[in-house]
Amino acid sequence: MNVTDNAKIKVMPDRDEFHQIRLLIFDLDGTLVDSELDLTLSVNAVLEQMGLRTLPRSTVASYVGQGVTTLMQRALGNQATTENLEKAVELFLAYYREHMLDNTKPYPGACEALEALGAWKKAVLTNKPVRFSRDLLAGLNMASYFSFIYGGNSFAQKKPDPIGVMKLMEDLECSKEQTLIVGDSDTDVLTARNAGVKVCGVSYGLGSRTLADTPPDVMLRDLRDLAPLLKPGRSDSRQARV
Repeated sequence: MNVTDNAKIKVMPDRDEFHQIRLLIFDLDGTLVDSELDLTLSVNAVLEQMGLRTLPRSTVASYVGQGVTTLMQRALGNQATTENLEKAVELFLAYYREHMLDNTKPYPGACEALEALGAWKKAVLTNKPVRFSRDLLAGLNMASYFSFIYGGNSFAQKKPDPIGVMKLMEDLECSKEQTLIVGDSDTDVLTARNAGVKVCGVSYGLGSRTLADTPPDVMLRDLRDLAPLLKPGRSDSRQARV
């Protein structure tokens, strides 16, 4: 679902506040890469192995964003006992490790956007396990765009806890005022609010439906519009304020 269908959005009249941004922290699934099909197939492979009914793609997509344990807990539903959940997570990680690049690909324009953002410091902060995140980006030839790639098990807490954002600001020597999170869901917005930084939503991702109730500072329909938003003296990007 495109969030712009449900949210009241107006064209953003003033972009000066974004011109001081120097650090871009990207979410992964639903923001940079379209991983919906491989995640769905992996979840359903686990459910089949456990003798449970499989789930529609849209349902699995709605469960993505809080990490593997939460994903499988939601997928198991009332069968999510401690024993079943441990087994499901183990099975998911084993299956997904072998199949995470079967169908996953960058969103249209994502690599082009990252090329255009060469002057900015860039990092990935996702709730996906860090090894999977790094291997996925390497497999898509995208890892070299980023100074750091941190995952859901890189820190004591996952997003929306701000610990990962704080570490990246320290790593890359940028202030809150110089930092922008780019993501597709309310988790990314809440992470930004908790860290005291700005946040840019994308309207095409797995969790974009959640941005209607938890609006970002600015919304993009295409990542290629991010560089024009950040550059002074440009007005050709298709952004909107929620």
